[in-house]
Amino acid sequence: MMNQVFLPENAPLLREVLGAYDFPETLLGAVRYGQGHINDTYCVLCQPREGDCVRYILQGLSSAAFPHPEELMENFVSITSYLREKIAASGGDPMRETLSVIKTKNGSDYYTDANGKVWRLMPFIENTDCFQSATPELFEASARTFGRFQRLLQGYPAETLHETVPHFHDTEDRFAKFQAAVAADKLGRAKEVQEEIRFVLERQGDCSVALDALRAGKLPLRVTHNDTKLNNILIDRDTREGICVIDLDTTMPGLSINDFGDSIRFGANHSAEDEKDLSKVNFDLGLYEAYTRGFLEGAGGTLTEAELEYLPWGARLMTLECGIRFLTDYLDGDHYFHIRYPEQNLDRCRTQFKLVRDMEAHFDQMNRIVQSYKDRF
Repeated sequence: MMNQVFLPENAPLLREVLGAYDFPETLLGAVRYGQGHINDTYCVLCQPREGDCVRYILQGLSSAAFPHPEELMENFVSITSYLREKIAASGGDPMRETLSVIKTKNGSDYYTDANGKVWRLMPFIENTDCFQSATPELFEASARTFGRFQRLLQGYPAETLHETVPHFHDTEDRFAKFQAAVAADKLGRAKEVQEEIRFVLERQGDCSVALDALRAGKLPLRVTHNDTKLNNILIDRDTREGICVIDLDTTMPGLSINDFGDSIRFGANHSAEDEKDLSKVNFDLGLYEAYTRGFLEGAGGTLTEAELEYLPWGARLMTLECGIRFLTDYLDGDHYFHIRYPEQNLDRCRTQFKLVRDMEAHFDQMNRIVQSYKDRF
C-alpha cells in the first residue's frame, strides 16, 4: 500500500519499479535524494508495525553514462560481496561499511523497467553524512577511507572486472581526443585559447608517464574507484570518520595513484572549480600532506614501492587530465559537462592548469612528503 503521492511526472514509473520488490513494511513513498548528476536517486520510506521509519536508496542508472548497466551491476555485486566478506572477517559491520543490493521478488540484483532502464535498491546507511566541501580533518578522514578501500580490495582480481567507462583515466586517449578537437575547431574557439593549447602540447610526454609504468609492469593493475571525491564517502556522525565508500559505478581496473591523485585534484585547494581569479587558485601542500598521511594509513602498507614513488605523479596527471577534458569539451561545444555560462568549461580548465603549475613547482616537496610517511604505517 502506498499512502504518499509520488512526484507527478514519474509516479507510474516509480510504482512499477517499487512493485518489483517485496517490502516487509508499509510503503509510504519516495522522494528525490542527494546531489548526484548522473543517476536518478530516490529515498524510499517504509513504516514498520513498530518503531521508526525504515529508509532505502533507489537508483535508476543512467544509460547515457553507462551503456552496459548489466556489466556495471555485475561489478557492483561482485565487489560489494567481496568487501562484505573482508569486513566481516576483520570484525567490522558489513551493513554499514559497504553498500549492498536488495534482491527483487524474482531474485534478481536489479530491476529493468518497461523502458529498459535498470534500477537497484539498497539499504540506507543511517547516522551518516555526505559532505560537499572538506575541513582538513574530513579530508584526512576521507583519505583513510579510500586507502582502506584499496587495502580491502588488494586481493581482488582486477582484470575480471568490466570496464564500465572505457578509457576513463587513459590520459593518452584524452590527449588524442584533445588533438582531434583542436583540429576540428567546430566553433572557431581555438584562436582564443592558444595559451591553453600550448600548455597541453608541452605536456604530451607527461600523459604517458603512468601508462608507460603500467605497460612496463612497474605499476600493478588494481581495483580502483576512479571518482575519489569527498562526497563519495559517508562520514559517521558520531566518530567523524569515513564509514563507507559509495558511488561504485566507475569502480573497475585502474591505478591506485589515480585514486590518490583525483582526491588531491579535488580537495587540496580552496577555490571553486570555475574560479575566474586564478590568484585564488593555489595548491595547498598542507592539505596534500594530510591526505597523503591518511591515505597511507588506510592502505596499511599494501602499496608497492613503485606506487609510492608515483603518488605525486598521480596528483599531477589527474589534474592535467581533468583540465584537458574541460578544454576539449569547450572546443567541442560543451556537450559533456553541464555549464551555466558559455565560458565555464574554459574557466574550469584554467583552474586545473594553474594547479598543475603549482604541483610542478612543488614536486620535490610532494615527493619528500610521501617518503616521510611511507614507512610509518
